[in-house]
Amino acid sequence: MKFLTYWSEGGWKLGIRTDRGILDAARAAKRVAVTLPETNEQLLHEGSEGARKWGALVQQLQEEDDQDLYLDEADLELGPCVLRPGKILCVGLNYKDHAAETGMDLPRYPILFNKFQNGLAGHGDSVPLPTQAEQVDYEAELAMVIGRTTRGVEPAKALDHVFGYCAANDFSARDLQFRTPQWLLGKCLDGFCPVGPYLVTADEVGNPGELNIRCRVNGEIRQDSNTSDMIFSCEEIVSYISQYMTLEAGDLILTGTPAGVIAGAPEDKRRWLSPGDEVTVEIEKLGQLTNRMVAAETVPVKS
Repeated sequence: MKFLTYWSEGGWKLGIRTDRGILDAARAAKRVAVTLPETNEQLLHEGSEGARKWGALVQQLQEEDDQDLYLDEADLELGPCVLRPGKILCVGLNYKDHAAETGMDLPRYPILFNKFQNGLAGHGDSVPLPTQAEQVDYEAELAMVIGRTTRGVEPAKALDHVFGYCAANDFSARDLQFRTPQWLLGKCLDGFCPVGPYLVTADEVGNPGELNIRCRVNGEIRQDSNTSDMIFSCEEIVSYISQYMTLEAGDLILTGTPAGVIAGAPEDKRRWLSPGDEVTVEIEKLGQLTNRMVAAETVPVKS
């Protein structure tokens, strides 16, 4: 199933993508006696059981002639497909082709850093370019969304703890990122973690280690790879992190980016992102996540 969030009546609402349009979760839930998760937070709290209940209702409603429950996706202002993750964890240098373009050795362990909720943005949102940085880069990434409390899980069972997957863009201000040995500053600016448009359940994705992944800037393909090029697989990442910290439902894990980032190009070929640039991350089975870069002062804020 494909879940999303959209802005309506002053708040974020939950929707489900169907062949007939976007099902309004709150309205549809009133049709049945069973209690259904009606918000993004409730869905992730219930995990796979909540998704299963929605799957049954979607199938039932598809057989009824009531178009009033469905919305036109083109008319919606979409939000991050995960609204309030407790943790946003990221893996650096996790594709062989990306390590090669940077001239760095393959890491022995996953390189972890984090982002925060201020970085979240949705499909179609404008991303503000910080006035304090001049070297803003894109990073197309597969993101995992944890579905239940996870501690010390072995790799063979790690993906059982993943609710679903989404496309993400790990925007990075390289001049701030490498100002000090710690990457945090260049990764945590407002809007620097778009995720979406859909949160796709794990059963629909299948093997996350064989998905095509691309990034386009103004229509030009910049990154074109496959998640099979990862150094550390999704199951290895979840297992590794869970040895050191407890993962909770709704936590986001960005799994790294392939070759083709601006920072990987020769210095005389680098053209950093600027206002008006449109960046699209496309991942097989997950859809396309598009954002436009703008001057910082032009971006409205929702919460």
